[in-house]
Amino acid sequence: MDYVSALVPPVVMAAFFIALVVVIVKSQGGPNKAKEDALVDAALARAESARQNNGTTAP
Repeated sequence: MDYVSALVPPVVMAAFFIALVVVIVKSQGGPNKAKEDALVDAALARAESARQNNGTTAP
């Protein structure tokens, strides 16, 4: 029975990790992807504009 108690924690952790990966993959894309991409593009454009207005250049 020692082998069962030794194998249970890694199996449980592996199952939770697989479930986490599945949730992450399923949450990518979908109807909100374009909205999220637009928000990121707007934030990047705002940061680039602020950097140019301050007279600094990108590294």
